[in-house]
Amino acid sequence: MFKTKVENLLENALLERSDLFLIDFSIQGDNQIKVVLDGDQGVSVEDCMFISRAIEHNLDREEEDFSLEVMSAGATSPLVNRRQYIKNTSRELMVKTTSEVIEGVLVNATENEITLEWKAKEPKPVGKGKIVVKKQANIAYHDIIEAKVLIKF
Repeated sequence: MFKTKVENLLENALLERSDLFLIDFSIQGDNQIKVVLDGDQGVSVEDCMFISRAIEHNLDREEEDFSLEVMSAGATSPLVNRRQYIKNTSRELMVKTTSEVIEGVLVNATENEITLEWKAKEPKPVGKGKIVVKKQANIAYHDIIEAKVLIKF
C-alpha cells in the first residue's frame, strides 16, 4: 500500500518533468525510500528537490514514518536506461558484452542497439608495419552486460 502510493507520486512527478527519468527505486524495510534519477540534460540539486518534495509533501509522517533519499546517477555508475546512451552520444564508453570488452566512442544509439567507433592498429595488407584503421561495432542492448562512460582527465 505504502509502496504503491510512493510509486504513484514518483510517476506523477516524472510525468511533470519529462526530461528526468528513473534509474532505480526501492523502499527498504523501515520505509527508507531511495530514488536514483538521471536526466536528458543531467540532474541538478533542484531536480532532486522537486522529486523529493513531490513525494514527501504528499505523505503523512503521522501515518507513516519514512526517510527519503533522492539522488542523481553517479558519473561512474553503469548505464541502465536507453535514454542514458542517447544522452552520452559522442562520449567514450567501455562496453562489456557476452563475448568481449570494447572501448570506443558512442556514435549512435537507436531503439535496439548502440554503435561504437574506435581506432586500432593492424598489420599492413602488404609489407611490414602497422596502419591505423577505424573500427565500428553495432551492439544490441540485450548483448550488453555492462556499459560505463570512461572519464578522462
